[in-house]
Amino acid sequence: MLRLNVPTVDLLALHRCRRVPRIGVDNDAVVRLVADHLLERGYESFAFCGFQGVFYCEERCEAFVRYLRQRGYEPAVYNSPAPTGTSGVLNIEAAGQFDIGRVGAWIDSLPKPLGLMAGSDVRAQQVLSACAERDIPVPDQVAVTGVGNDEVLCNLCDPLLSSVELNTEKIGYEAAAMLHRMMQGAAPERMLTSVEPLRMVTRQSTNTLAIRDGDVAAAVRFIREHVGDGIAVQDVVGHVAVSRSTLQRRFAGILGRSPRQEIVRAQIERVKELLAKTDMPLARIAERAGFGYLECLSRLFKARTRLTPGQYRKRAQLDA
Repeated sequence: MLRLNVPTVDLLALHRCRRVPRIGVDNDAVVRLVADHLLERGYESFAFCGFQGVFYCEERCEAFVRYLRQRGYEPAVYNSPAPTGTSGVLNIEAAGQFDIGRVGAWIDSLPKPLGLMAGSDVRAQQVLSACAERDIPVPDQVAVTGVGNDEVLCNLCDPLLSSVELNTEKIGYEAAAMLHRMMQGAAPERMLTSVEPLRMVTRQSTNTLAIRDGDVAAAVRFIREHVGDGIAVQDVVGHVAVSRSTLQRRFAGILGRSPRQEIVRAQIERVKELLAKTDMPLARIAERAGFGYLECLSRLFKARTRLTPGQYRKRAQLDA
């Protein structure tokens, strides 16, 4: 293309040619979604499993290790065999099927409970197969996330696979717009454009809590199951049958937040989900998320997201 002097955009952000603008996934943002998802569930041991020779797996691995090291953790990294006689992403991914035994032995050797990020949905499916071969329970001992949110693959996995949904539509739009400008004779505004992912899609493979304190785990589970019921801290205390002061102290030590803060956090997450996925009126959303007053929802939502519920819904629908 360069020899023909034809306007070119690298849609995978793969090639490092100074004359070709690149558009791809913001892998730092992908990693933040996954790591924060696992950290919120109380994990203290982490691992990354990708494919050597696949550029986006290598980028995600580096970002995952860097992000968690900044928070005081040292993730384990699976060193996959270097591809020999195999080239191309699809061929390398397919060859990973012959590596499942080695992946299982590696996971077996790591401390549990473990939060594991796979570099792609395909690699995550292979990780789940490796765990099944070794009778390692998922998600009770190992929580597994993929990247790409391939709904067919994620829903065929056992258990169903949690994954990061990428904004592929925006990547395509940005590439088309840039190519159009270049065909009109304009120079690219920038040589690298990174597009943030849409969201973390939670399914069964991470639907657990890595909390060794049984009372705190039971309390958090109760909050998530009853967030729409307008529960208060006293309801949580009654469920776990420990004193309020004891529960407060254990929450602070394990999760770094109070039971009340966990209730509000769960409520805000429920509101985000309903705003993004439904056209439900805000008053009904407030009811479904356990808010007694619409004004309370609006105030807390803006304080935590810096957006009104209407602004959040509009942005979520534009990104979808």
